[in-house]
Amino acid sequence: MSKRLILFLAFSMYITGFIALAQTLTAKDIVTRCDEKARGKTSQGEMTMTIIRPTWSRSITMKSWEKGHGLSLIVITLPAKDKGQVFLKIKTEMWNWLPSIERMIKIPPSMMLQSWMGSDFTNDDLIKESSIIKDYTHKLLGKETVREMLCYKIEMTPLPEAAVTWGKVVIWITVDGFNQWKAEYYDEDMSLINVLNAYNIKKMGDREIPTQLEIVPVDKKNNKTILEIKSVIYDQPIKDNFFSQQNMRSVSQRIK
Repeated sequence: MSKRLILFLAFSMYITGFIALAQTLTAKDIVTRCDEKARGKTSQGEMTMTIIRPTWSRSITMKSWEKGHGLSLIVITLPAKDKGQVFLKIKTEMWNWLPSIERMIKIPPSMMLQSWMGSDFTNDDLIKESSIIKDYTHKLLGKETVREMLCYKIEMTPLPEAAVTWGKVVIWITVDGFNQWKAEYYDEDMSLINVLNAYNIKKMGDREIPTQLEIVPVDKKNNKTILEIKSVIYDQPIKDNFFSQQNMRSVSQRIK
């Protein structure tokens, strides 16, 4: 058998295996790959959020740490009036440390759909209280091209017992790279509330991810919020006790 024929057969087997893998991916598989890529085992990074309104705008910078689906901590670094605020999520519970009054506030589940820091993101969006894998059923609606990217279009419907804030979420995940490229959020009456679009895929750490997320409320003209990821490191060890109420105060003080 010639070397050329061997190489041809090997390449054919590789392509056949790749196509077979792609054909067997379920909607849940696709969402899982996207979620695992975006989160990693752990992640820590810096972000800037710009809130845009018809007559004004303001920016908030923050640092974040996350471990799995159950542990998350965000600290505000700018502007000065919000500096040192800390948000902590442990499993399904969430707290906010306010350094100006040295007070810890527990955020109830009923407030997960409330605006986060006056933005168009909700508490659930930023702290990720719900799991897009465990709390929803997933249905592959097909493929669509969104802003020149071929995507899987997937409808996510919450499970009856899931404590989630949305009645339905439709997401578009890129075929090449498994990045969330667009999302539509519907309330319990199936009315479209927010549209999220991702942009600027860049290499961050060991992977390429969208570094700009823009969320637009459909019923509020000229309102939007842009979240820009400045840096992120994945899969560096973080101890569980970093995510504690005691550490919220320490992190806040270090920022000052």
